Amino acid sequence: MRRIINLRPGRGGIVLWGALPFLMAAIAYAVASSTRLAANPNDKLLPHFESFVAAIARLALNPDPRTGDYLMWVDTLASLERLGLGLAVSTALALVLGVAVGLIPYIRAGLSPIIGVISMIPPMAVLPVLFIVFGLDELSKVVLIVFGVAPFLVRDLAIKVGDMPREQLIKAQTLGASTWQIVVRVVLPQMLPRLIDAVRLSLGPAWLFLISAEAIAATEGLGYRIFLVRRYMAMDVILPYVAWITLLAFLSDAGLRWINARFFPWLQAGKGQS
Repeated sequence: MRRIINLRPGRGGIVLWGALPFLMAAIAYAVASSTRLAANPNDKLLPHFESFVAAIARLALNPDPRTGDYLMWVDTLASLERLGLGLAVSTALALVLGVAVGLIPYIRAGLSPIIGVISMIPPMAVLPVLFIVFGLDELSKVVLIVFGVAPFLVRDLAIKVGDMPREQLIKAQTLGASTWQIVVRVVLPQMLPRLIDAVRLSLGPAWLFLISAEAIAATEGLGYRIFLVRRYMAMDVILPYVAWITLLAFLSDAGLRWINARFFPWLQAGKGQS
């Protein structure tokens, strides 16, 4: 008897099924936009797709009359620099603290409670504190990303290290491996791809923290631009920027997924693609 859980689409089917929700959303938007504009040609809530193209061309292809900058690319570069630095610091902290907490009992006893408490603090609640302590420049925005992402990564990696088969550690010690050799030869090869997967899951929250910080205190950035033009109800700018942020996040996720598949192919053995 054929069961639906055993039916798999082919390559063309995967593309079709993946594109179908986007196509349906585009059709629904086009119908809703045409309906609203037919009733009120000056409606700004759901502009035509042509308005999106004009806004993107104005921000990405034409220099700003006041500054001479291509605003969309300046905003993108500023946001990616903040996001990249925040995620890099968070990943480094997770790699060091996560392995230490998961592997060494004394460190786990000392750091696990404080890491757990910090991870429960809503990052947005401490944003005013970060602005007061670190100022309104780049540092406070990066610290917000680290504060929001690093505790999750540390706890996740520590749990995964703790779940490693005990036999592996015992066997390595039996063969004379030191603690450092166990970390380098046994723990890290297994934990690195799992850390990359955890970073993939953190991309959404990281973007949220970044956009929130840029909306409050910034002079460039994707979040800054969205909240700058909201007062004019410039949906022809806001929606393309949201779509651009989504695309950047998707490409980042795809890049991390490629790194795992390229350098840790064994991780995908026996499990489906995620």
